[in-house]
Amino acid sequence: MRLDAQAVILLLVGGGMLRLAWTGAYLDYVKPYAFWLIVPAGVLLVAVAAITGVQAWRGERAGDDGHGHGEPKVAWLLLAPVVGMLLVAPGALGSYEAERTGTVVGAEESRSSYPELPDDVDPVPLTLLDYAARAIFDEGQTLEGHRIQLRGFILYEGDEPQLARMVVSCCAADARPVKIGFEGDVPAGLEPDQWVEVVGEYTPRQGRDEINGELVPYIEVESITPIPAPENEYQ
Repeated sequence: MRLDAQAVILLLVGGGMLRLAWTGAYLDYVKPYAFWLIVPAGVLLVAVAAITGVQAWRGERAGDDGHGHGEPKVAWLLLAPVVGMLLVAPGALGSYEAERTGTVVGAEESRSSYPELPDDVDPVPLTLLDYAARAIFDEGQTLEGHRIQLRGFILYEGDEPQLARMVVSCCAADARPVKIGFEGDVPAGLEPDQWVEVVGEYTPRQGRDEINGELVPYIEVESITPIPAPENEYQ
C-alpha cells in the first residue's frame, strides 16, 4: 500500500478516535475511564500519520513511486470500519440486545451486607443493579419503607414491559442487562428503548428471566415519566 494511503488511514483512525472522545460518543462502547486511553492513542495515530505523510511526500520528490511492493490490495478494506465509525457509528446497546441476554444479577453473586438508605431523601435514587441486588440478596430489607427512583429503558418480555439498563465491565462487548419488572398501575403505550424515570416502592414479587432463569425483582409503580437518554447509558 502506498505511504500516502497509509497516512490517510492512520489519520482517519486517529481522528475518528479523537472525535469519539470529543463528542462523548465513546461512552456508547466503553467505560468512562477509557477516555484517558482513547485520547493519547488518537493523538499518537495522528502524529504517525503526519510523519508517514511527510515521508511519502519526500519520496515523491526524490523520484520514488511511493508504492509498497507485495502488499495485498485487500489492505484497502481497512478503510471500511473507519468510514463506518465516522459516518454510521452505532449507538449504545438497548432493548434488542437486552431482550436476548440474561440478567446480569445471578445466583452466584455474594450476599454481602447493604448500607441503610437515607431517611431524609425521598425518593431515594438507586441504580438498577443496586435495587436488584438489595431486592434479591437482601430480600428487600433495606428497601422497605422507602420510595425508590430508578432510571432505565423499556424492554418487553413477552407482553410485559420491564425496566432495564446494560451493565458493562470493560466495554460494550461484555454488556449484560439488569432487569426490573413492574407491578401495579403501569401506563399503556411504553415503547421499547424509551428512557423513563420510575418512582415506586419495593415489592417482594419476583419473576424468572426467560433467557437464563435468574431471578428478576419487581417494583410497585407509583409513576413512570419519560426522560431523555443519559450521556452514559451504561452502568
